[in-house]
Amino acid sequence: MGNSIRFRLWLAATVSILVALAIAGVGLRYLFELNVERRIVGELTVDLNELIGVTAYGPDGRLSVRAPLTDPRFSIPLSGHYWQVEDVASGNLVRSRSLWDATLALDARETGGELKEIKEFKGPEGELAIAVARMVIDAGGRSFRAVVAESHRSVEVAVSEYVRDLAPALIVLALALMATFFIQITVGLAPLESLRVAVRNVVAQRSSRLEVAAPREVQPLADEINRLLEAQDKALVRARSRATDLAHGLKTPLQVLSADIRVLRKKGETELADEIEKSASTIRRHVERELARARLVPGVFGKAPCRVAETVAGVVGVVRRTPGDARLSFEIDIAEDLVAPVDEGDLSEILGNLVENATRFARASVRITASATAGAVVIAVADDGPGIPDADRQSVLSRGVQLDSRGGSSGLGLAIVSDIVEAYGGSLAMSNADPGLIVTISFPRHG
Repeated sequence: MGNSIRFRLWLAATVSILVALAIAGVGLRYLFELNVERRIVGELTVDLNELIGVTAYGPDGRLSVRAPLTDPRFSIPLSGHYWQVEDVASGNLVRSRSLWDATLALDARETGGELKEIKEFKGPEGELAIAVARMVIDAGGRSFRAVVAESHRSVEVAVSEYVRDLAPALIVLALALMATFFIQITVGLAPLESLRVAVRNVVAQRSSRLEVAAPREVQPLADEINRLLEAQDKALVRARSRATDLAHGLKTPLQVLSADIRVLRKKGETELADEIEKSASTIRRHVERELARARLVPGVFGKAPCRVAETVAGVVGVVRRTPGDARLSFEIDIAEDLVAPVDEGDLSEILGNLVENATRFARASVRITASATAGAVVIAVADDGPGIPDADRQSVLSRGVQLDSRGGSSGLGLAIVSDIVEAYGGSLAMSNADPGLIVTISFPRHG
């Protein structure tokens, strides 16, 4: 999961969304709190003007509030809404019933001059409060300070209710944004899926090049892969040409050696002739095996897959014409539409060696079957011969090891088959039957 581009993009988008919405939530809460405080200050200013309007000095020179304020909360003890009027000269106080026996202790410097807003000070119960205050001078030159305050609890309650309503909205917004980003990422990465399908088609040998209209950002990658495929094709052709040239170059010296061996035998030098013939046979086996490898076309550079039934029929038709094999019966059990992810020439090479070995040991019949599983195509060649001892079964895959000593074989058949099957990522298995030997090859299916 950690290596997925889609997951990384979506995770980055999710983290960004959550961080952004968290910052937005904090910012909205702060702005709402400022707005609530501003509204409260406005209401307190109205109450302050009303308080100043009903405050005056009496005939005895004492300060008094002639009428109660319209807001009934000022009459409820410790309601959180308070007013206070203070005679600057005498220090006499007139206060709302809600203050009970407490006072609003404000620094005089904070209320000198015009209207002052004090948004944070300790209220009568030590709680945080908001207040507005003004110094008033009457016509006689006497002055008093009027203060109206409200507990900060109202702000906290309003903010808490706002956050409680805001949180679900932000959560829904976060989920919507994450879903939107997921869709955006999926749509944005969709061309990569088509590129993956094109690569899979090349691996499965359904095409030899990436046939995809990639986006401008990805097209250079597709072009480079196509150039790599073309270079590998050319390298494969050159390798085959060099192997063929090597085989032709060694053919004449080997023929000369064969002629020399015959001359030596005629002269009676059989021991020397046998040593030279052994060396020449070793060279010939190496050449044949390397030529077989050079003819391979596996992997992403291979040709189109082939129909197994047609290839088997062609191989059996050739073997039937071999002298001595007319006595055998061939049983073929393969669906006509079965396709193997192998080049037809390579499959013919495999089946030719397996069928040839089977006919060499079979007593009366050879059976060839093929089937497709969920992830592979399995082909089996069985004979009714003596089989191979368990101890010798692995050695027959080695270079130049013969299954019998009757001649007519270079001992490379199963070794070449093993090379080809391995090149295609397949597997080869041998097991004794009752009677005979069963050789099973399996080729993985791509896509």
